[in-house]
Amino acid sequence: MELLIVGLVVALFAVFTVLRAVRIVPQARARNVERLGRYHRTLKPGLNFVIPYIDRVYPMIDLREQVVSFRPQPVITEDNLVVEIDTVLYFQVTDPRAAAYEIANYIQAVEQLTVTTLRNVVGSMDLEKTLTSRDTINSQLRGVLDEATGRWGLRVNRVEIKAIDPPKTIKDAMEKQMRAERDKRAAILSAEGQRQSQILTAEGDKQGAILRAEGQRTAKILEAEGQSRAIDQVFQAVHRNDPDPKLLAYQYLQVLPQLAQGEGNTFWVIPSEVTSALQGVSKAFTEVLPRSEAVRPDSIEASAADEEAARASEAAAEAVADAQRAETAPGPRQLNAAIPASSPFSGLKESPEQLHHRY
Repeated sequence: MELLIVGLVVALFAVFTVLRAVRIVPQARARNVERLGRYHRTLKPGLNFVIPYIDRVYPMIDLREQVVSFRPQPVITEDNLVVEIDTVLYFQVTDPRAAAYEIANYIQAVEQLTVTTLRNVVGSMDLEKTLTSRDTINSQLRGVLDEATGRWGLRVNRVEIKAIDPPKTIKDAMEKQMRAERDKRAAILSAEGQRQSQILTAEGDKQGAILRAEGQRTAKILEAEGQSRAIDQVFQAVHRNDPDPKLLAYQYLQVLPQLAQGEGNTFWVIPSEVTSALQGVSKAFTEVLPRSEAVRPDSIEASAADEEAARASEAAAEAVADAQRAETAPGPRQLNAAIPASSPFSGLKESPEQLHHRY
């Protein structure tokens, strides 16, 4: 019975010894081995054998790139403002032996080195430059940390500033400044828009005025050309038909009553040529052929025409006499005083000088 117990104990001890002699290391991991208290070797990924009770195997070290986020640290800028800067560090263990024996806690060492380096870099910048120079700060931090951590078996790949938090008063001032800048840009854009609108409106009015002026000019030119052609045709027709002075005097007198048809024509001057015109008309009506004594009783229309001609002749004679009296007057007179009421020209209200000025 005792031999059985001793055999079981020896078997268990042998199994435990074999288990302690075998070490399996995962990929991207490493374990340091000390033999009798002295560094012996580093176990690589895979199956490894050690001497039990003589070799001591330390915990595994991760060889992958690690990300460490440090808590925000207060940093004083060049213009004496305290800002909170939150950083993120990307590093990788390249030498497990140096990481285990050159530094006691490389994570804490990297954090403290980052804080001191950050204060040195940001301390030489003002707040505005600090907020706009993140790439510069990152590159300077990475250079200093990579140089210092090389002997610790570490490699700093990247250093990123996650946040820069200025004081609340500074934030309020920055917000007001940004709001003022936005209001300024909005006012400038609004003024530019109004300016462009006024310019375009003025250009449109200018083009419209030019086009209207050109249209009026063309219309007046065409109207003048039409009147010129009409006058020329009338002039040619008159000279082509060769009218006698009597007809012209009669047409001249026919135009005179039309001058008094306007609403505002209350006074006008009779020209001096009206006397000669009236004389010509008077001669035209007085110098008629003597009628034959034998008048047929059935020519009623001819008799009425003769009577009308006689009355017109008498009126014309009276108008001639009045016109001659008006010529001897010192100034212009009204037509009602110059022409009898029975005359067909009694409605004319302009003096001879005014009428002469019109024609």
